[in-house]
Amino acid sequence: MAALGSPLRTLRGLLRELRYVSGRAYRDTAAYRHVLAAFRAHRVTSEKLCRAQQELHFQAATYLCLLRSVRQHQALHREYHGRGERSPEEVAGLVGFRLPRQPGGKG
Repeated sequence: MAALGSPLRTLRGLLRELRYVSGRAYRDTAAYRHVLAAFRAHRVTSEKLCRAQQELHFQAATYLCLLRSVRQHQALHREYHGRGERSPEEVAGLVGFRLPRQPGGKG
């Protein structure tokens, strides 16, 4: 299993994804309040070591991966889907190629 990184980094990533979804008023959402409450409830204090912290961190990192993947999928879907038939020049440009030009100015 790959290293999870810092819980603070995971929390910031989750909040960033919530901001992408909800816009500027993301702090007023129930998801924002739930994420912050969960991270506060599972933090390590000097008095106790919370066993569930690693579990919460793993679940949060998994959820962050899901949110990022969904956002990236939607961006790709908007970019490449639903435009109908494309010209050969446009298709070649999408994959980084150029069509050869015919001699005599025909192409």
